[in-house]
Amino acid sequence: MRDFIKSVGTVLPEIPKPEKKPSLNERFVWTGIALIAYLVMATTPLYGFGGPNHQQDQLAFLRVVFASAQGTLMELGIGPIVTSGLILQLLVGSDIIKLNMSDTADRAIFGSATKLLTLIVIVGESFAYIFGGALGALAPNQELVIFVQLFVASMLVLLLDELIQKGWGIGSGVSLFILAGVCQTVMWYTFSPIPFALSSTQQALFGFIPATISAFFTNDVGSIVIREFKYPSLLTFSLTIVMILVLIYIEGIRVELPITSIKYRGFQGVYPIKLLYVSNIPVILVSALGANVTFFARLLNNYNGSNPPWWFHYLAVFPSNSTTSSYPIGGLVYYLTAPQSVSQTVADPIHSAIYLTYLVGMAVIFARLWVEIGGLNPRAVAKNLMDADVQVPGFRRSGLSIEQMLNRYIPTLTIIGGILIGLIAGVSDLFGVFGTGIGILLMVDIILQYYQMLLKEQVEEVSPALAGLIGAS
Repeated sequence: MRDFIKSVGTVLPEIPKPEKKPSLNERFVWTGIALIAYLVMATTPLYGFGGPNHQQDQLAFLRVVFASAQGTLMELGIGPIVTSGLILQLLVGSDIIKLNMSDTADRAIFGSATKLLTLIVIVGESFAYIFGGALGALAPNQELVIFVQLFVASMLVLLLDELIQKGWGIGSGVSLFILAGVCQTVMWYTFSPIPFALSSTQQALFGFIPATISAFFTNDVGSIVIREFKYPSLLTFSLTIVMILVLIYIEGIRVELPITSIKYRGFQGVYPIKLLYVSNIPVILVSALGANVTFFARLLNNYNGSNPPWWFHYLAVFPSNSTTSSYPIGGLVYYLTAPQSVSQTVADPIHSAIYLTYLVGMAVIFARLWVEIGGLNPRAVAKNLMDADVQVPGFRRSGLSIEQMLNRYIPTLTIIGGILIGLIAGVSDLFGVFGTGIGILLMVDIILQYYQMLLKEQVEEVSPALAGLIGAS
């Protein structure tokens, strides 16, 4: 298998690494080019899709995590890249696939395997979207044309991500595209001047700021406090700001363990263990699980039409008119999906309570699993510290001693972090924050990551050692 992946890797399209590290300004330019290319594809409609076949978005719950846009070249978004990357990381982290990620050859094999699996996922997801009815009823010639477009666009996204990660840009393409998608949604909810129909005779502006200005001029300020179906309101706008501030505060809470180098005398630093130890990974995995269950339930519903098997009603019940709503209205999937408005949250407290409990419980479970198989458990961290030739003052320089010390913090912070991240995402979804709960979590986390990367880049020009310490913290 290793030989096969090596040979395949030689024919797969690849972005070469820069011969020398580009300047920060050059990397800004390449990052901007990649971002513009993504935004153009996210607004370019699929040729042959639309008109009478165009339905309400059946996969809206996938859009934030996968940075996708319905009916455009970014219909799949970064879904194939994220899916293949998570699968291989889980396989490598659990030692099902044995690769030494500190070895250059093994890292190259991992990269080629990820790219190959991404191509397979692109083909599989394209077929699933086309033949599963996610794009409506299509003629055979439409199916072929749309498949080619989805494949080529997804390949371009893969190469743009590789362009940034190879050192031409800053950060990663996946993070950049997710951030762009969430920021677009937040800006749209805040400033959109597009009107929508409240009734057959009445219209209202969608964006919170235009709607607020209009409400002041019409002396109807009370109408902007709470609005139906997650339309931006004073409540959701205020909650969005509160959640962003809470996340920024929580991201800064950490346990700092003092470390010293045994190789360089006098070098001291800290090893930080964040309160959100596994970051947003648990909620991403929970969202991906719920989205996939809903996605396949929707495909089964489209396939069976008006005559589903008797057991399907226990799994999911969808409205008979898919142009009215694409969200489930009954069954297990209904309780795994967030309420669609504040009024639904209040009207069906059982649904809200089950959804919040499910999200928090699964976030804790996935947090524990990710720590074990993602190389973040105390034993793996102790080994990394030993390999880095550092020690914790007051403890013997042995893996077992450091592991016992880390056991005081990591398991507890893993559970607390899973509960906090699940609660923040769940409460945000229940009350309809701009960009969804997981979207706000990802946006804040990615912005902070970019802040740290830019700070490290600036400091590196002065002191590489200090930049390394900033990167570790």
